[in-house]
Formats: sequence, C-alpha cells, structure tokens
Amino acid sequence: MGLFDKFKEITKKVSEVENSIYNEKLDYLEIYERNIELEKEIAERTEELNDANKRMFTLQHIWDMMNSSTPLENVMEAIVNSTQGELGYMHCSIIRKYEDENGEFLRILAQSNDGLIDRLNTIIGTPGIQTRRLKYSTDSVFYDAMQQRTIKQTKAIDLSLASVLPELTRETVEKVVNNQPVKSIIVIPLIAQKKEFGWFCVFSAREELANTEMDFLGLFAKQIEMAITIADLFQAVREQAVTDGLTGLYNRRYFEESLEKEVQRARRQKQPFSIIGIDLDFLKKINDTYGHNYGDLAIKTIANVLKANARSVDVPARIGGEEFNVLLPGISSQGAMIAAERIRKSIENTEIETIGHITGSLGVATYFEHSENIDELLELTDQAMYTSKRNGRNRVTLAKPISETYWQEVAVNTFLDILSKNRIPKLKHLSEELCTKLKTQNKDEVSKEALYSVADTLTKIYNPMHTAGITKNKVRCAVTLAKRFDLSKEEIDNLRVAILLYDIGNLMLPEELLQKATPLTPEEREHIKNHPVIAAREILKPISYIQDVLPIIEHHHENWDGSGYPNKIEKEEIPLTSQIILIIDEYFALIEQRPYRSKMSGKDALEIIKSDAGKKWNKTLVAEFISLMEHDVI
Repeated sequence: MGLFDKFKEITKKVSEVENSIYNEKLDYLEIYERNIELEKEIAERTEELNDANKRMFTLQHIWDMMNSSTPLENVMEAIVNSTQGELGYMHCSIIRKYEDENGEFLRILAQSNDGLIDRLNTIIGTPGIQTRRLKYSTDSVFYDAMQQRTIKQTKAIDLSLASVLPELTRETVEKVVNNQPVKSIIVIPLIAQKKEFGWFCVFSAREELANTEMDFLGLFAKQIEMAITIADLFQAVREQAVTDGLTGLYNRRYFEESLEKEVQRARRQKQPFSIIGIDLDFLKKINDTYGHNYGDLAIKTIANVLKANARSVDVPARIGGEEFNVLLPGISSQGAMIAAERIRKSIENTEIETIGHITGSLGVATYFEHSENIDELLELTDQAMYTSKRNGRNRVTLAKPISETYWQEVAVNTFLDILSKNRIPKLKHLSEELCTKLKTQNKDEVSKEALYSVADTLTKIYNPMHTAGITKNKVRCAVTLAKRFDLSKEEIDNLRVAILLYDIGNLMLPEELLQKATPLTPEEREHIKNHPVIAAREILKPISYIQDVLPIIEHHHENWDGSGYPNKIEKEEIPLTSQIILIIDEYFALIEQRPYRSKMSGKDALEIIKSDAGKKWNKTLVAEFISLMEHDVI
C-alpha cells in the first residue's frame, strides 16, 4: 500500500471518528435539551400542584367554617380574604341583590381587606362603597352574568364602576381606574336554592384567565352557594337560640325565661330586682337619613354600651327593633336609677361614624316596689320608658304604680261579661270552660297568655284555619306600631283591648258564610260588612267600661280614601288606632290559609299592602308598618 493510500485510509478513519463524535454530540445536545424541557415542565407542574394545594387548602378551610357555628357573614369574609390573599388576586367581594319599594339594588356583603378598596374609598369619599346602595343596571356585567347564569369577565373596569355608582362623575371614575393594577373583573353569579342571591367578584391583574382558573372560581362560587343554603336551613334553629343575631345580646325569649326564674328567686329570698327599659331615639330618622345599615349600627352601639355596663349576673336583651331591657337581680329602684343614668350617659357620649351621637329614652321599674305581677312590671317599665320619650327623650324615668284600671283587667272582665251573660248564643257550650280559664288567674296576676288563648279560641270558631299565637303577635305588632306615632298610654291600652275584640262580631254571622270557598254574592258581602257594627253596637255597647274602645272597633274597616265601611268616613276622620288594626288584620289574614285561597309569604303580603297605600291606608302608616315588619324583631 502506497503512502497516498495510507493517508487516505487514515483520513477516512479520522472522518469516521469525527462523525461518531459529532453524532454523539448531537445525541448529547438532544438529551440535554430534552432534560431542560423536562425540568421546565416539572417546575410548571410543581407550581400548578402548589396552586392546587393552596386552593384545596382554602376550600377545606371554608368547608370547616361552614360546618361549624361560624355566622354566614364570617364565612363570606373568609372566602373573599382567602381568595384575595392566598390565591393572589387584587381584590375580591361578594355582592348581594336586594329589593325594596324603590326597586332592585345591590350591596356589598363581604369584601377583602386590601389597599385597592382603601384607595377606592379615599377617592369616592364618605360613605364608603360597602355602606352604599348600589344600582342594579340592566346594562352591566352583573345583569348579564345573572341572566345567562354564567361566569363573565370584563376589562371595562370604568363601565362596571359607573354602572353601580352612576352618581360618580367621569373624572372620579377615571381617577379610580387610572394608575391601578387591576386589568379585568371576573363576575360569577350566585344561585342558592334556585333563587338569585348575588355575585362573587374577583379583580385580577391579568387580562386573560386560564380555563382551570375559571373552573376553580366556579367551584369557589359553589362553596358560597352551599354556605348560603346551610345558613338558610339553620335559620329556624337560630331563631330559637338565646342570642339576638344583630347585637349578640340575649333575645326576648331568653329574657322572659330569665325573668320567670328571677321572680321565683326574689320571692324565696325576699329580695327586689329591677328592669331597665331602653329605647333608641329617632331610629326612623337615622334610617331615612343614612340608611338601614347605619340604623343597625346605632342599635349595635347601644348593645355594646349595655354589654360594657352589665354585671355578670345581669341579663341585657334586645326585645325588638330599637327596644332593649336589662334585668338587674337584687337591685332596688335607687340602684337601678343610678345604673340607668350611667347607661344613658354612656349612650350619649358614644360617637358613631357619620351619624355622630345618639341618645336613648329609659324607664325603670322594680319588683315588690312597683308590682308583684310580671306582666304589669314589664308594662310599667315600658310606660316609664315611653314617658321619657314623650318628655323630650334622652332621660331616665322611674315607674309609678298603676292607679287606674289595668287594660288586662278590662279585657278579662269584658270576656267574662260576654261569656257569662251569653251575649253570643253560639258560645254557650264554651262559656263555662273559658270563664274558668280566666277566673283561675289570681286577680293580681291576670295573665296575658290566658287572654290570648281565649281570643284565639273564639277566633277559631269562625275561622278554623286560625293559628294559635297569632293574637299575641297582633297585639305586640300593634303596640310597637302605635308607639312610632307617639300615641298616649290611654290610646295604646284601648288599642290592646280592641285587638282582642275587633272581630268578635263574626261570631254572630253564619259559619257557612264565613267559610265559603266560592266568591260571595253582593248580598253576602253586605252581610259580612255588618260585623264591626254588630261587635260595637250589639255585643259590646252594654259594657260600660269599654265605651272608649267601641269607635276603634266600629271603624276598623274604614279606608283612607273613604271607600271602606260601615260609615265611609275618610282620612283623619278615621281613628289612627282603627287604621292600625286594619293594616295588621290584613297582613295576618294574608299570611294565613283561607278556604278560598292559599296563604301568602310575608313578602307578598307586604307588596299587597304597599299597593294600597293612599287608598286603604295612610301612606305614612304603610311606610312605618313595612319598616317594622322588614327591619324590626316582632
């Protein structure tokens, strides 16, 4: 082999080695690049797993809260703060849809605590967005999401803000939107038990969201809907609990049970106890001026004052609406007056955001000193509190022993007169039983419950669908409503008696007429219209001591516009107490079953009453009644 051939062979071998090395290099580079891609994919999957773990942890936290005694509002706050904080969103909120006489509107139920919302509130000023009534516009992302029952994302942050706060100027909206990190808003509709509840809103720094993120937000929304459903299911249980949901004070039920126990203790140990009654002044004015959120804030403020001034043995309770009682075991009237004045000053000195200072009217009554009858003692406390209100408010009044005929005694004697003298023939078979029920009560311990029971029994004769306990609710509602119009004690006492007796004329009408399931003929309708006259002029007129009650009963079907009966009087000619009975009678009739129709919900009943404002009732009376039923605890 020549030199050239050897060189050629060596060159060939070198080339083969180079090719081998090059191919191995390519393989190595390919493996290296594949490893880089794999490491990148592992990092991405790890990040996704971490996000999923965060989300699952957050969901588990929410689920644990839902299965505890945590209030719905706290669960909502946990959801928005967890979504914002743990999952990296700029802001989160839950918005609820409401409806009142002015139409549908929105309020923020819960929102995350972050700089974004602080910045917004600084720009738009007082009140902050959470306490404002927000507009529900058909030209908004909220409306579209709810109507289509789907998640909506919008980048038009300025339009979304302007849709709920149309009162903001364009300059203010621009100032809010400019120089802030939010790029889009995701709106998820909330439907609980097939009812439109509101929206779960997420403010994101990203313009686009992955499908997995959308799926997770939808899952979060389901958790909110479940929390709402659970809260609704336990509503009946909460109503029977010992504390008031708004204030955290004891409720009426617990107060009454504690009062009964304290009476037994006081009798055994021959020690007095006192009751302080407190009524928040000008709640309606606060609600009308600032909104019901601030009315609730004022109520909570009084509750906080009572908690701060209560001993461990005292029982501070919210009795209803803006009324509170405090049971003071072992305390005489002198000590109770000192305690009441301390409470009064503390209420007056407490400043509330936006509202400023509020005041309360207080009354004090003491067991043994003023009465040994529980109902009478509560009545005296209420009268003393009412005297404070009539004498200028923001003061404390000590009760005075009753020196006149007590309304319960009047009512009992009236029933006994009707029954024992057989003024209503069809009651003859029940007279002895009902008289016994009333007479078994000690004269000094006339029981309201016995009166309510007798009234319910008589009502059930002409209305078999009547529910026991309704009469008690009617009386309580009527008295609360009357106090809003500053009626005198005498007028309120007459109203109490009238509520027990106003429909007694129905007992003189044929049962088949009252229980008829088909429409009444004109003759039958005219016959029924006689029942107020029958009650006032035939059954009750011979009873001398209730003559002041008769006009209330006779006119309780007169309408504000003069279209009522029996005398077709109108407006101020009608006693306000008669109008109060008419509106209460209408409401409770609508929510009870009747032979000719099904019972209605409270909301539907209020809508019917609202539609007749200015016709059947004074518009002011309707507004106060609706406020009472919607916002007060009856």
